[in-house]
Order: sequence, then C-alpha cells, then structure tokens
Amino acid sequence: MSLRVPDHCTAAAVLTRAAAAAPEAFDGLNPRNLIDGRWQAVGEPAPQITPVDGSVFSQLPKIDAGTATRAVQAAARAHQTWAQTTLEHRQTAVATAVEAMSQVRDDLALLLAWEIGKPRKAACADVDRCLDGVRWYLENAEQMLSADVEGAPYKRQALPGPVSNIASWNYPMSVLVHAELVQLLAGNAVIAKTPTQGGAVTLTVAHALMARAGLPATLVSGDGSRLSDPLVQAPEIGAVAFVGGRSNGGKIAAQLVDTGKRHMLEQEGLNTWGLWEFSDWEGFAAHLRKGFEYGKQRCTAYPRFVVQRKLVDQFLAAYLPVVQSVRFGHPLAVADGEELPALDFGPLISAAKATELEGRVAEALRHGAVPLYHGKHEHGQFLDGQDISAYAAPVTLLAPPGASRLMHEEPFGPVDTIVVVDTEAELLAQMNASNGALVASIASDDAAFAEQLAEHVQAFKVGINKPRSRGDREEPFGGRGASWKGAFVGGQHLVHAVTQGPPGEQLYGNFPGYHRYPTT
Repeated sequence: MSLRVPDHCTAAAVLTRAAAAAPEAFDGLNPRNLIDGRWQAVGEPAPQITPVDGSVFSQLPKIDAGTATRAVQAAARAHQTWAQTTLEHRQTAVATAVEAMSQVRDDLALLLAWEIGKPRKAACADVDRCLDGVRWYLENAEQMLSADVEGAPYKRQALPGPVSNIASWNYPMSVLVHAELVQLLAGNAVIAKTPTQGGAVTLTVAHALMARAGLPATLVSGDGSRLSDPLVQAPEIGAVAFVGGRSNGGKIAAQLVDTGKRHMLEQEGLNTWGLWEFSDWEGFAAHLRKGFEYGKQRCTAYPRFVVQRKLVDQFLAAYLPVVQSVRFGHPLAVADGEELPALDFGPLISAAKATELEGRVAEALRHGAVPLYHGKHEHGQFLDGQDISAYAAPVTLLAPPGASRLMHEEPFGPVDTIVVVDTEAELLAQMNASNGALVASIASDDAAFAEQLAEHVQAFKVGINKPRSRGDREEPFGGRGASWKGAFVGGQHLVHAVTQGPPGEQLYGNFPGYHRYPTT
C-alpha cells in the first residue's frame, strides 16, 4: 500500500504555520536567537536534519561564546527586575504563556514529529504534560513558596541569578519548557540552550509565546563545547539544570566544583527490571508494549531484564510476541483517508545514532551475546524511496558479555538485553550494573521479598510489579549513584531547588557532603 504525508502535515506546511504563529522569531522559516528580550538574527546557520527522512528541516543559528556571555549578562539584568515582581504578576504571565501554547498545541506536536521523530501520540503527550503540569504549579506555587520557620511565616526567594538550562533533545516541552516555566514562576529569569540534535523550531515557537507574555526568557543555539563556559561558569548564573548523558554531565559537574552554585544534573543510568518467583505474565506483557514508546529514547526506559533462570521460558513466551508486534516507521506516513499512524516509535534522533547502536549490537554479538530477536527495516512503515538511515528495528540480546558496552551502558534505542541469574545476590548485583539509576522495577509474587530487595537497588524509584516513570506534578524525581548530582526536582522539590530557603537549609538530593532522599 502506497503511503503519503497529508498536506497539512508536510514539513513545509508545518514550518510555515510555525513562522506565522511567531513571525518575530524567524528569518523566513529559520529560527533566530532570543537574547536580551529580542529575537536576533545572530549566529552561523547550520543545517538541522530531520531524522524522519534525512532532509534539511531548518537552519540552527549557532552563536559563539562571546555572544552567549552577553546573553547571560542580559539575562542577569532581567533577573534582578523579575525577582522583585509579585507572585500574582508571575502567575498571570506564566498562565498567559501556557494558554498561548495551548492554542498551537497541535502544531507544536507536529514540529516534534519532524524535529525529533515522535509519533503523534507521544508528541501530543509531550506538549500536554508540559501545559497541564505547569497549570498544576500555578495552582500550588503559593503554598510551595511559603514555609513556617520557628513558628514564623517565611517566603522563599529567587536565586541570585538566572537558571541556565542545558537539556537533551528527547523531551523539549515536558522537561525543558516545563522546567523553565516553573523556574520563572518561582521568580527567576531563565536561559535555555537549544539541543543541537533537534527541537529548535519547537522551542522557538514556545519561547516566542513566553516572551510575548512578558517572561524573561533567553534561548540560544550553539555547540556545547563553545557555550559551556558562559552557560555554566559565568558568575551571573544562579543555577544550572542539565539533562543528558554521564559524559557531558560529568564535565559540567567538574566545572561546578567549588563554585557553590545550585545545580540539578540528571545523568541517566541503566534502568533494570528484575524478575524472581513471578507468575503474572499477562500483566507483565501489558507493560512491555508501552516500554517501547519512542524507541526507548527516554531516561526512564527499561532496556535490561534480569531474569531468574527457571523463569526464562515463561519470560520469553510473554516477551517475544510483544517485541515482534512493535510498530515503527515514518511518524506521519498514511494511506489516503487514514489518520496518522499509531506507531510505537519513529526514527532514532539521527542516522549517526542508528549506526552507533547497530555497531554496539554487533560488538555484543562478536563477544558472545545470543540474538533472540532482530527486527528488520522491512517491518517498518515507510514512504516509497524514503531515506531510512535513522531508523532502527527492535533487537533483543541474551547474555551480553562484560566486554561489550551494552552490558554496562544504556543503549538509548530499541535494544533490550536479558541477563539470567541463579541467586538473589546475583539478581541484586545485575540490577545495580551501572552504579546508580533513575528507576528500576522488581516483578515477584512475594511482595515482601520485592520490597526488601528494593531497599538495596541503587535506583531513585523502584516499582513493584509495575514500571516507574519520571512522574508529574507533586511526585519527586531524582537518581541514585552516578545517575544524578545536585538537587532533586518534581513538585515542591523543583520549586525549592530554584529558590532560596532559610539559612542552613538542606535540600533533597545528591551533594558532595551529603545525600538526602524524599519518600518516592
């Protein structure tokens, strides 16, 4: 059956509507940088390639370190004014921006489909979680900014300078824009660096609507190697929020040593699902399908299953039909008259990532991993003649050897690995393979055993017979071990992380001198 992209969903149509929604933020169909409250045509244009079909979607205007320094200084001046505004004023401005974004919600979702390959359902969820989450903070901000210190009322204050946000590409709205809007609500100006791998146009539209609402937001694009110093080490910066891998996170952590600067560094980890004395395979299978959402390009995806040996046959009987039924392909390709496809995932973020993932699978196989399932590109749903170099079919490997990177690192793609264990001690050791994780799960008919084991799993959240996610609204989020550095976020923890409390306050989080964990 021949497929096509509906006229209103083509790249040209979506870009044209984006530029029309925020003409001040574009040069033609290419985004500008938002510096000192103005959209400026500065920076060297670099092609932004859509992973959907390998074509050039837009041009990313990359600035240099000097321009970034001036942007930080301007943001610091705006911060001093914004920090003096009333909470009521900030609530009105943030609510105005949220309502403006809701008016272009469908186009924001389509931009996410083109820029980072999200199928429609996942793209809409990214936008909706941002807007609905901020609405919750608008209702609860006053309570979270208030405290009772030694019997007297206390109001938390903004940080000394703006919050610098350096986030990964996979959740531009529900993680990055959401965090910025809460930071603004708490009294801080914000700076965001556009992820170089995707999301520039989506973020441009969102920030244009934020700026129109009078919010002191800065949006800059550029290479991390050039912008890291001004966006992390500049004395004007009040806090650094980072979401990404351990390599880049470690570099930022090193830059922050001895600065005393507030920070929230989410650095991923290998999230594992352990199975021991378990029998509810129908319930387990229901969770597996959702686990492939967005090709497991999520910080809370589960790419590793640690299975008791006597359960392996039953595990595979539940697992293999699910992985074989996963649907992937062009997120906007349809037959005439059909709605947009209900895919589990589209492309990976780039052809380079797909090639890298293929290489890691090959490496594991060379060292002795056993292939249990290896999907093919022809199982995908594509346009005739389409570039599919950024797409990866699901792969499942048994017993990845210690010499392979897939044994110790999160693949960030649709690759699952299975490790077989014989003892409870082995189960725990394999679940802690990456020195800390954001989430984990234990499947067991013995709930008491699962709860006891969970206390020794180095993950911030541990689900019992269910997966755990980042969470929304009041739910806290963080990581154990090397997966997180600095203050935790989520609910009041996010508000407290970006405000100043009473003298001597100890925030929840992982800090050089202490660790403090909230109830999850």
